[in-house]
Amino acid sequence: QVQLLESGGGLVQAGGSLRLSCAASGGTDSMYCMGWFRQTPGKEREFVAGISRSGISTTYADSVKGRFTISRDMAKNTVYLQMNSLKPAETAVYYCAADRSIVIHTSHLRYDYWGQGTQVTVSS
Repeated sequence: QVQLLESGGGLVQAGGSLRLSCAASGGTDSMYCMGWFRQTPGKEREFVAGISRSGISTTYADSVKGRFTISRDMAKNTVYLQMNSLKPAETAVYYCAADRSIVIHTSHLRYDYWGQGTQVTVSS
């Protein structure tokens, strides 16, 4: 059983940056592909970025390409999401998730474990 704990959310002005962290415990971090999703009330959870078990491969939603970077530190069992040039429309709860698959999935339905989420608010 993997436990995921996100941190790093907060309030930032449009155009600003935040770095989210997701600390994994209770399992071997490298056994999972990891993903970041976001969700606003009344909407489905949206894929933001994913990273392979090795950390070599990454996938991004088109809307964040060139602005967001996902990475992982195996020694610390932690996954990061660096978010730059944030927009007000990206205000959401951001979730970290772990997937036992060997490929990066973009559907939230494929992920096995979830964190509790961290709020990101981007003011205009």
